[in-house]
Amino acid sequence: MIARSLIMAAVAAALAASTGLAQQAAAPNTPARGTAPKAAVSDTLFAAAAASGGLAELSISQLGVQKATDDELKRFSQQMIDDHTRMNRELMDLAARKQIALPRQADVRAQFCAQSLAGLSGEDFNRCYAKAQCLAHMDAVATFEAEAERGQDPDVKALAARALPRIKDHLKMIKPIADRYEKEKPSTEGAASEKQGSEKRDR
Repeated sequence: MIARSLIMAAVAAALAASTGLAQQAAAPNTPARGTAPKAAVSDTLFAAAAASGGLAELSISQLGVQKATDDELKRFSQQMIDDHTRMNRELMDLAARKQIALPRQADVRAQFCAQSLAGLSGEDFNRCYAKAQCLAHMDAVATFEAEAERGQDPDVKALAARALPRIKDHLKMIKPIADRYEKEKPSTEGAASEKQGSEKRDR
């Protein structure tokens, strides 16, 4: 039980750390509320963050298709593969025209997240996978919003603006599923740990 809890916590931590880094890259020098105007963002950094995020999305969505036992999660996963394959291709085509170098694989945190998810099964996988997808899409919305609002290259900015409504739809789809699993999260792990501690004291 304790090992499983650590795996789930590690996945959440990896996604949270990745989210923070991507948002920082997409929105440097963001001024405090009430100050104006907002600084422009780097189109090159956006493209790299979006490419890495897109590759990570495909990786964990493939796991969702293979391992999820929830039909709703399986359907969501297949739609993510279809949608993000198209979006990744559009980004790669634009980057090639603009001579922007893109990463060939997801960053190490996303790789670790996928590896951690691969070690789970059943309800544990469903719960942790839904949370990971929710965090990933929150990150993507923030990243694409920053570029759509404050990008400098009109073509890259337009790509972000076109993709943003679809990514927001993805977040609307996964959030209630993730919330449902969070509410249904069993409390038996804490009870088991307490029981183990009591048994040790009795010895």
